[in-house]
Amino acid sequence: MYAVIETGGKQYRVTPGEAVEVETLVGEPGAEVEFDRVLAVVDGDSVTAGSAAGSARVRGSIVEHGRGDKTIVFKFKRKKQYRRTIGHRQNFTRVQINEITV
Repeated sequence: MYAVIETGGKQYRVTPGEAVEVETLVGEPGAEVEFDRVLAVVDGDSVTAGSAAGSARVRGSIVEHGRGDKTIVFKFKRKKQYRRTIGHRQNFTRVQINEITV
């Protein structure tokens, strides 16, 4: 069984027992979180999608908050003596998926 959820403007395919890194959520580590924006649920051969999947819920618990790897952004314009280097680290929340209910 797996579900497709949307959070933070991105879509994730999750299964029970899996840990997934999503955009930063409000809450302390150990807190329960519920994703009510479920796009699809697949259970064996049974597929529930669209408005029928709107009643499904995905529950999980926050494991930790963290920051991803550094990404280097380098801008360069030839013959103009222009160079800029900028680094970026994206914040994330790791969530342990506990259950999927339809």
